[in-house]
Amino acid sequence: MTQTEINKYKAMLEAKQAELSAGLRNRDDIAIEKTPDAIDEVQLAGERELAIRNLDRESNLLRNVKGALVRIADGSYGVCMHCEEDIKIKRLDAVPWTKYCIKCQEAADRHEFEVESGDTLELLAA
Repeated sequence: MTQTEINKYKAMLEAKQAELSAGLRNRDDIAIEKTPDAIDEVQLAGERELAIRNLDRESNLLRNVKGALVRIADGSYGVCMHCEEDIKIKRLDAVPWTKYCIKCQEAADRHEFEVESGDTLELLAA
């Protein structure tokens, strides 16, 4: 992978990190509100649950983005963390924070090897 390509992915990852960090600061949607109407309270609980799930998903994605930036810094970016083969550029373009080549990602999806926590989001995003 050329330095130009690495710089491109680094810029993409830094932009995604900034976007996610800004979004994670807003936690107003998970505030517990009480209302006299039971139906309103059920609706608010559903909205709160959705906000919590979104927060969890975005936190995992942010963790994966930060991990990719660490791999750029240490020179291991673009190399599958399972088989140590180069990850194809097309895959990096689609999921720049990926840790695995497509073959190993498919194996991880089938639970053929144990993956680190936080990879679930990557599996969904791929």
